[in-house]
Amino acid sequence: MADAESPPQNRTTAPAPGVLSVVATPLGNLEDITARALRVLRECDLIAAEDTRVTRKLLAHFDIHTRLVSYHSHSSGTKTDALLAALAAGQWVALVSDAGTPGISDPGAELIAAAIAAGVRVEPVPGPSAIIAAVVASGLPTARFVFEGFLPRNRSAYRERVAAVAREPRTVVLYEAPTRLVETLGDLAQAAGSDRRVAVGREITKKFEEFRRGTLDEVAAHFRAHPARGECVVVLEGGTEAADEESPQDPEALLRTALARGLSARDAARDVARATGLPRSAVYARVLELRREE
Repeated sequence: MADAESPPQNRTTAPAPGVLSVVATPLGNLEDITARALRVLRECDLIAAEDTRVTRKLLAHFDIHTRLVSYHSHSSGTKTDALLAALAAGQWVALVSDAGTPGISDPGAELIAAAIAAGVRVEPVPGPSAIIAAVVASGLPTARFVFEGFLPRNRSAYRERVAAVAREPRTVVLYEAPTRLVETLGDLAQAAGSDRRVAVGREITKKFEEFRRGTLDEVAAHFRAHPARGECVVVLEGGTEAADEESPQDPEALLRTALARGLSARDAARDVARATGLPRSAVYARVLELRREE
C-alpha cells in the first residue's frame, strides 16, 4: 500500500503587502467628498483616523461601517507599527485626518513615510485641501506659492521664521490659531511692512466661512475688532527686493512705525522687542522717550 502523502513543507508564502490609501475628506461641507473617497472608505479593511469621533460622524452620515482606529500625534509610534503589520498582512488601510488632506501638518506623514520605506504601495485619493482653497480665493498671485504650516512656538525660532516669510518672494500660506491671529498679523506687518497684502480664510467651506482681504494693518484691525473663531489660513503676498530694501530695519524706525499705527507704548515695545530680539525693558524705555518728544 502506498504511503499516505506527507503534508507539504515550507510551501506557505507571505501575503502580498496591502495598500495605504491617503484619503482627503471634507473641510466642513460634506458635499465636497468625492465618489472615489466614499468607495475607498466603504471597501477598505481599516480606517486610521486622526480623531475617531470626527471621522465617525462622517462615516455615519454616509452609512459606512468600516472598522475605525485612532492614529494621532500622541500614539503614532505604537500605532505606526500596528498599522504596518496590518499592511504587511495584506490589509487595505485608509488614512484620514480630521479634515482635508492627510499628511499636511498632521501625524499622517509619519505613517506614509514608514509605509513607503516598508515597500507598501501608497495611493493618494485627492480631494479637499485648506491650502489650495485659501490660495485660489485669496486674490493673490497663485503661479508660485509656498506652504509654511504653523509658525514655531519658540520665540527665537518664531522671529526668524517671520523674518524669512517677510523676505519670501512667493505667495506664502500659513496656518494659524484664532487666538494668535492678530498677534501674528501684527508681527508680519512689522517685518514685511504694514501695506503688504494678505488674505485670511476662516472656517473654509463651513457655515460661517469668511475671507478677509486687504493690507496686513487692515486685516489685523478687522480681527482685533472681531476676534476670529475656528481654523484660519493666512495667505501673504510675496515680497520684492525693492520692498525689502525700503522696509525699516533699525529698532528706532520700527518703533516709530508701530506708534504711527496707533499701538500703545506697551504693545509697541512688545512687538519691536520680538522683531529685534532686544530687551523689552530697553525698548519700552525708548518708547516713553519718543512719547515725551512728541
